[in-house]
Amino acid sequence: MAEVYGSQAGDPTFPVWVLEHEAEGVVGCTTHFGNEVLPPWGFTEEERAEPTLFLATTFTAPNPHRLGRLIAWWSLDHAAQQGLRWVRRGTGQEQLSRYYQEAQGWDLLRVAERHDVKVYMLQRQAERVLGLADMMVGRGL
Repeated sequence: MAEVYGSQAGDPTFPVWVLEHEAEGVVGCTTHFGNEVLPPWGFTEEERAEPTLFLATTFTAPNPHRLGRLIAWWSLDHAAQQGLRWVRRGTGQEQLSRYYQEAQGWDLLRVAERHDVKVYMLQRQAERVLGLADMMVGRGL
């Protein structure tokens, strides 16, 4: 899936960022949106008004390098460089929500209902991630 979504990079209406490995090509991707796309059923009016990067979709090729975590860290760093306050995301999987909270430091804002499905809305404050470039280069990214 990462390669399919990554192929959409460069389309200004679908802001996809790709993660490339020097030998393997595209190994991950994510989609970033501004606070204007934060769903009203998942975020309050006040939250939707705050300077936010919304991390909508992230895919990675199977790997032992925790590429999804690197993409999330890159997103936090990118948002901070853009002067944004928050990075927010949602997931329909409780287990993934727990992983984001326990392993990646995301805070659970609320659990929203959408079409009879629970959606876990999360956020982290945007921040510079020291050593991120070295981590990426060390993995051939």
